[in-house]
Formats: sequence, structure tokens, C-alpha cells
Amino acid sequence: MILTDQIEALLPHVSTPGRYTGGELNSVVKRPEDVSVRFALAFPDVYEVGMSHLGSHILYKVLNDIPDVACERVYAPWVDMETLMRQNGVPLFSLETRTPVREFDILGFSLEYELSYTNVLNMLQLAGIPLRSSERGESDLLVVAGGPCVFNPEPMAPFIDAFVIGEAEEAVVELVRVYREWKGHRRELLERLAGITGVYVPSFYDACYDGERYLGLKRIDSAVPPKIRKRVLRRLEGAPYPVRPIVPFINIVHDRAVLELFRGCTRGCRFCQAGTIYRPVRERELESLAQMARELISNTGYNEISLASLSSADYPRIQELMERLSDELIGTGVGLSLPSLRVDTFSVELAKEVEKVRKSTFTFAPEAGTDRLRRVINKGITHDQILEACRAAFEAGWDGLKLYFMIGLPTETDQDIEGIAELAREVKKEYGRSGTSRRSLKLHVSVSNFVPKPHTPFQWEAQDSMEELQRKQKFLAKWLRPLGVKLSTHDVRTSFLEAVFARGDRRLAQVLEKAWQYGAHFDAWREQLNFDAWRRAFEHTGIEPRFYATRARDENEVLPWDHIDAGVTKAFLWKERLKALAAETTPDCRFGPCQFCGVCSSEVYSG
Repeated sequence: MILTDQIEALLPHVSTPGRYTGGELNSVVKRPEDVSVRFALAFPDVYEVGMSHLGSHILYKVLNDIPDVACERVYAPWVDMETLMRQNGVPLFSLETRTPVREFDILGFSLEYELSYTNVLNMLQLAGIPLRSSERGESDLLVVAGGPCVFNPEPMAPFIDAFVIGEAEEAVVELVRVYREWKGHRRELLERLAGITGVYVPSFYDACYDGERYLGLKRIDSAVPPKIRKRVLRRLEGAPYPVRPIVPFINIVHDRAVLELFRGCTRGCRFCQAGTIYRPVRERELESLAQMARELISNTGYNEISLASLSSADYPRIQELMERLSDELIGTGVGLSLPSLRVDTFSVELAKEVEKVRKSTFTFAPEAGTDRLRRVINKGITHDQILEACRAAFEAGWDGLKLYFMIGLPTETDQDIEGIAELAREVKKEYGRSGTSRRSLKLHVSVSNFVPKPHTPFQWEAQDSMEELQRKQKFLAKWLRPLGVKLSTHDVRTSFLEAVFARGDRRLAQVLEKAWQYGAHFDAWREQLNFDAWRRAFEHTGIEPRFYATRARDENEVLPWDHIDAGVTKAFLWKERLKALAAETTPDCRFGPCQFCGVCSSEVYSG
């Protein structure tokens, strides 16, 4: 039986067959005999999550725009499909041509979240590819990875042949060109890849330790760089963009057209890794955005277009853009959405303009419960400004509000947590005073757990223990319960594992592999999390996870990601940490003086 027939035979027995069918509108199919390089673009989560990832759509276009390159997609099969695949000997396959992944030349993973790492191992094994780079031979494909998680690549280093650090639009083209021209041994290919700016080949570096302490990397080959400089797409204007994205047959997480206004953010929230690693800010011209929006709608049939960026309301001509798009879309049945709103009245005015059909819920992210703690994290909003924005939303007709907070932040006290409940109480009072209420306010408070991330001012901070985070969740629930507020919290176990791997070194690779062998995968899914597998893996390897998650670092400690140059200097981040401890804020350099973070003066951007 050929592979396609085997796959078809499985589909009636799985929960969502549309994850595995392929053939969607705007997908690209090239005959293998017409290309010289076949690239499998892999997302280590289910189809619905992977298809919502804009970066994958961009790379799919970039690669398929190269005439002699065929790029196909592959996602992690859900547990029901995986079980049937294993029972019937069906290997991991691509969607476009249902080719076994092991038959491709390059397999590229997008690492968006630390809890997807076990899925990477699972997909490699399903594909019949040796897990570790050191075990792959001359006939095995090349395994590469990119995404935000590779700004600390060390926990995954033994499994990946080469990492692309930073924005990949240009780097992946160079990588493919090197692969196409390579004719020798596998090591020669890796040596040539290491010569590409932004490409890190971990097998050319040894990790050094003194007992538990990490001492840094030692280069095995003096030809490779001591630090890997991230790739930056210097001009967003005119860069490749998927105005003809693949349209899925089934509902996905973000089921709409996406228009990226700009890239980067300089607001400087001290917990936010994206605000560091995606600097500097680069914008698209308004005319280009309007044309891209027209093409997106024409090529997809979506009835909604999302204006997306890390802080979309900061686009300088955002109001003019929305007025332009609103005028063009009148009568088409196509709406606009602006998902990343600031907590201010301007954002409410923007939302009023785009919401032709009133949504039931408005979303703000105060992040912390008191002005003091918001100064610590450099979230430049006050208690009064939050209430003013909520008041404006209520007067504009919203009767549902969702507030995002984080607990476990550095310097946090119980008074700060009480402040979340107090803010919720005052928001409800504002709703009552607004004079527009015809029914009770639907107030939802969503609380995540602080995870210290590399390349942020809080990279040196300890995460609260799981026990302490659970205590804080219960403490907050006690305060919110009498208010009738809906509260949702994140699983402290996943936050703990995220912190372990976010700041981990290469020793964690053995934990990762052992946990996967014990049955861990889809760890980000609460119903699939097998925390016992992780406990056993840490016990088996003798590695203490709290050493990575709940331990503070000092200024002089060598960090496992020090060899990755994200542009923002370590000195600037430490200075920001000290300002955080003093509850001092740093203004946004887009609207004030340069803060000398290092990006604009560094080689990352200037040369």
C-alpha cells in the first residue's frame, strides 16, 4: 500500500482529519524532479497552532519563491493520529505531497515555546531521523531550527545541526544556497553553514563547567565565531510577505488574514523577551499596507483582517491606516481587528473605529496590580489611567472586559496581589457609574506566572517556587471570589518547566530526551502534561531543576546564552535591572531620547 493510501485509511478514525489532508487554497505543490532542494518546514505543535504562526507563512513564501526549492509543511500529529501512525508503520509526512519527512534535504523547526521541545524529539523519531546531531550520517537530512527560543539554543543544541538566530527571511535563502552548492562530507556542510552570519552550529563548540556552574563555550574550530550575531531584516518595506497565505479547511487558532504593520518594540517592558530580541523597530509604509490588505482579502476570502505587531497602536499612522482600510472595506463584509492594544483611551477610540459589530469583551494588560510594581516592570501606566481607559470602553458600549496580569514578578508582595483585586473592584464600580450598563459587567481576570527569560533585564531573577505561585493564586482567588470576577490561572508546573528550559544549558538535553522516553510530549497542553515523566527524568539524570528556575544569578555569572548577540548589551540589561529594583522607569526611545541599549550602534543593525 502506498503512503497516501495508508494515510487516507487512518483519517476516518481521528478526531480532526483536516489536520492531515493538505490541498488547501494557496498551498504550493512542486514536483520533486523539478527542484534541487526539498525543505520540510516543521512546527512542533498541532496544525491549528502551526497554521496560525505568521513566521511560518513568511518562510513558506520565501522558500517557494526560489524556483528550484520546494517547501512543504509538517506539523505534530495529535495523539490519536500518532497512535495510529505507529500502529500502522506510517512515518511523519509532509502535507503537500505526503512525502516521508526523512526523504527531504532540510528539516526546519520553528521553536516558539520551550514546552514544544519534546514534540521536536517525537517528530524526529516518527520521521525515522536520529535524535542527536552526532548520530546522523552522510545520508541523513540537515536539521535546523529558528524562532525566539533559539536565543538560548543550548538545551536543544545536541539535537539540532544548525540554528538560525534572528529573522530568517534572508538567512534561510543563504542556508539553502550553501546546501545546494555543497558536494562534500557532512562536516564540510556544517563548516560552511557556520560561516553564515546568524547561523550557530553547536557541534563546533564544547560547553564547559565547574561543578554545577556553567563556564561558557569553548570553540573546537577557531574558524567559527566566538559570538553569533542575530540576523536583522534591515528594511521591512519591500520585504517578502505572504499576501497569498494558505487558507485552512478547518478552524485554526487565529483564523483571519494578518497584516504586520511593523516589527520590533521599544516600550521596554522588563519581563518581555520579544521587546528585546526583535529590536530595532522597522515600519511598513501606509500605502504598502493598504495594498497588502487588498491582496490578502482578494486572495483568501477572509472576513477579518488583523493589524498585528507587538504594539500595533504605536504605528505612527495607525488612525489614518484604519480610516483608509475602513473606507475601502465598507460593504464588503470584511472587518478589522487590532489585537495588541495599549491601556489608554486612544486605544479605545481606535477600537471603536474598527468594531462595526460590537464585541462582547475588551482586553487590556495592566500586568501588575499596583503602580509601584508597574514601575518595576516599566509598564508605563498608572492606576488612574487604567480606570480612565476602562471608563472610556464602558461609555463606548463594551460590557465585557478581560484584564491580563502576571504574578511572581521581581519585588512582588502580597499587597501587589491585593492590588489586582482592588483594581477589579474599582473597574466594576466604574462600570456602574458609566450610566450605560443594561446588564452586569462580565469581568475576566487572567493571571500568568512570571518566567525569567534570556536577553531581558529579569534574566538574572529567580522564579517563585511552584508552591509559592500556587499560594499566590489561591490568595488572589480569595480576594476576587466575593467580587464575582472570573479568574483563570496558568498551570504552575508548565511555568516551572518553561523557566528551567528558558535559562538552561546543554546538560538539560539528557533530561529532555529522558522525559520524552518516559512519555512526555504536548507538554503545553494541560490535558497532556505528564509531570511525573519530568520528575522521573530529573531524578534519573541527577539534575536539579530548581538550579535553573528558582535560583537568582549574579552580575558576573556566565549565562548559557552569552554567545548569542541579540544587539541589546548585557550592560544595558543589568542597568535596567537595577532601575527595576529601584522602581524607576525608562522612557520609550521612539518618543524620547536614545537610551543606548546597543542595538542601533551595534553590528547587529549597522553592519
